Amino acid sequence: MDIADPLQSLLADLQGLHFSDYESRAYLALLKIQPATAYEVAKEAALPKANAYSVLESLGRKEAVQPVSESPVRYTATPPEVLLAAIVETTERRAARIKEGIGKLGTVPQHEYVWSMTGEHAINARISQMIDASVTHLWIKGSEDHLERHLDRLEAAARRGVDVLIVLFGTKVEHFSCGGRITVMLHEGNGIPVAMARWLVSLTRDFEEALVAEFGSQPHGSYTRNRPLVNIFDSLIRHEIYFCEIFAIFGDEIQERFGPALFELRQKYLPQPQVETLRDLIEATDKL
Repeated sequence: MDIADPLQSLLADLQGLHFSDYESRAYLALLKIQPATAYEVAKEAALPKANAYSVLESLGRKEAVQPVSESPVRYTATPPEVLLAAIVETTERRAARIKEGIGKLGTVPQHEYVWSMTGEHAINARISQMIDASVTHLWIKGSEDHLERHLDRLEAAARRGVDVLIVLFGTKVEHFSCGGRITVMLHEGNGIPVAMARWLVSLTRDFEEALVAEFGSQPHGSYTRNRPLVNIFDSLIRHEIYFCEIFAIFGDEIQERFGPALFELRQKYLPQPQVETLRDLIEATDKL
């Protein structure tokens, strides 16, 4: 990895908080060499010397830096934890005012669209929001690899009384059960990822929201509060739960009739490349 990547990432994040490129560079430079003069900051941050004072004055107005001496003037940077805490507090207050202000506008039409998400960060952020907002239930179908990062949030939801149920592709039942607070069922009794299952996550919350996402080379997904669509997703996961219950009792008989992972049944309806992938996976599993 390019050693400049972490710096570029920090600069991009600061710019996302409404710092200009010059301001971002000056703040990070000052953290390294403080206290420092405008000339020293410009040199460290590779800024035009003519811009150094105006950039530091702008940072001062944002309470990100402050002068600590005269003749020459030297500056220090506000500690990151203090600066970021102030930004969080200001943003939360602003968001609360906006929410209150919109409420005073009267009834705003709510169009229940299907929203697209692109990239792992956007998908995982939406999953986290749904988990944190849950009140009564969370139904999830997904692979252990993609659910692992949300385990702490899921456990917190279960502790506050949310009925969390996971239909799992994988084997880590005890790991995701979190001491029995979360119900975990292996998909079709064995957790074998069928077709594209190892890249998919489906989630419904409180009969109000639904999400389906595909992780892979180009992660993307969809999210909706559209009631008919949420009902469809709830129904799909509910039927997966039914299958888990049925397999718990009749699993041996079902596999004897249709083969492991219902292969004899699935090969009739899956695309041929997915049939071949499933066959290879079953053969590899049998050899373990």
